[in-house]
Amino acid sequence: MTSILGELEIIEKNFAERLSGAASSDELQQVKVAFLGKKGSLTSFLKKLGSLPTEERPAAGEAINSLRDAMEQRLASKKTQIEEAESAEEERKNRLDVTLPPRSRMWGGIHPVAQLTQDVVEILAGLGFSVALGPEIEDDFHNFEALNIPASHPARDMQDTFYFPDGKLLRTHTSPVQVRSMLRFGAPIRIVCPGKVYRRDSDPTHSPMFHQLEGLLVEKDISVADMKGCLEALMEALFGRSLKARYRASYFPFTEPSLELDIECVECSGKNPSCRICKGTGWLEVAGLGMVHPTVLRYGGIDPQVYNGFAWGVGLDRLAMLKYKLTDLRVLFEGNVPYLLSGRAL
Repeated sequence: MTSILGELEIIEKNFAERLSGAASSDELQQVKVAFLGKKGSLTSFLKKLGSLPTEERPAAGEAINSLRDAMEQRLASKKTQIEEAESAEEERKNRLDVTLPPRSRMWGGIHPVAQLTQDVVEILAGLGFSVALGPEIEDDFHNFEALNIPASHPARDMQDTFYFPDGKLLRTHTSPVQVRSMLRFGAPIRIVCPGKVYRRDSDPTHSPMFHQLEGLLVEKDISVADMKGCLEALMEALFGRSLKARYRASYFPFTEPSLELDIECVECSGKNPSCRICKGTGWLEVAGLGMVHPTVLRYGGIDPQVYNGFAWGVGLDRLAMLKYKLTDLRVLFEGNVPYLLSGRAL
């Protein structure tokens, strides 16, 4: 038994020397393998227990296990010290100076239609309008009936409107938001309603999903002159200069009288017969407008004997084409990121 204890002391001494010299995680692992691995010094010594006399085995086994436990504890303690030292060294090498300015980052651009929508809303906010939003999935009442659109009107045709099996539909304009706002807030009211609308149409100047902005002003003693002044102020602010305007008689079920607004060509002002924007006419159609029909006011819970007002609708995608001088509406929605980021769209 005395010889066994002597050999264990030698193993412990060698272990202590190797352990004190270990300066990295790899070196520490080598020490562990050398003494506690499958072929390690202490593990190999443990295999000699079978050759000892029976009466010496318990004491020898206890001494070996005690030494192994002590080694594992010292290895764990040393591991903690080495990891802390390595972490500190790594932090020193890769020190981050938080006082340095950040590295520049490439930012994305605002989509042309989103930018134009923001511009239009800001202009109208300066005229006292606030933004109102509503659902894109609408019902027949708000999208058609409350806007004085009878069941036989072509706008209800399946070729124009996307219907769901339950009778709901994708709104064909943002006018339903006006009805909902009148029912909720009453009069007086002054709102703009930007958003996506959907129709069964697709060509270079039309998209099945497009962006529209409609405005509604209902107060007392409102005239057509007020309506014209509002729209002309919007167009001049949007295009950055005074523009000639003309009005043509039209028909919309929800307004009476109904008009369409044309502005002088923003590209040639009518001076270029081969202009690609106005096709030589000198005029650009930009909005439909009119005085709100009394029936629509009644559906909105407003007495037309006390209040009147005007409403208009503009295609934001159409305005984006004109402002940014595009020839094909579809380039705005094809996901052509290089084109949109190149600045050619803006």
